[in-house]
Amino acid sequence: MPFPSKLSLESIVDTAIDLIEAEGVEKLSVNVLAQRLSVKTPSLYRYVKSKTELLQAVNAETIYALFRHIGPPLQAPGTAEARIIRVAQAYRAFAHSRPITYGLAFTNTIPELYPDADETENAVLPFQALMAEISGEADSLAALRGLQALIHGFAMLELAGQFQRGGDLNAAFNDSVRAYIRGWRTPE
Repeated sequence: MPFPSKLSLESIVDTAIDLIEAEGVEKLSVNVLAQRLSVKTPSLYRYVKSKTELLQAVNAETIYALFRHIGPPLQAPGTAEARIIRVAQAYRAFAHSRPITYGLAFTNTIPELYPDADETENAVLPFQALMAEISGEADSLAALRGLQALIHGFAMLELAGQFQRGGDLNAAFNDSVRAYIRGWRTPE
């Protein structure tokens, strides 16, 4: 049982993520979270003032966790194409590992729930730099956006059970990413 003085925003957000993944976002409330943490509800208000603030923190942590998750393949040795494929695979795996909070963070249209824009941009810049190795610097933002859309769309369709026609989804995903990379490759 955490003593209120041992609470942290990190422990609160981690518990909220676990609760959302187990029971859905509709079950999340500051009262339920306090029960999960075995503290009184007012103890949480030192860290989060409302459900909106809590969801914003959950979305931020989800996005930053995604970029921490793709960090190792992003920094690994190898060609740009091989690294992009490994990053795409890690990105997709992350979406599968946290499907509800991933969906919440990346399909949200409520500005109050967006994480800090500058921090999010800083988190994605290494991924954009990798894309620049394929597309060139001038086109790297467009190339990055398209790749993120491909990965996100594929993962969301999978999570929603929309790929019903059989076949190897891993191979289809990898082939799609490879084809996308070929389309952006700058002439040598």
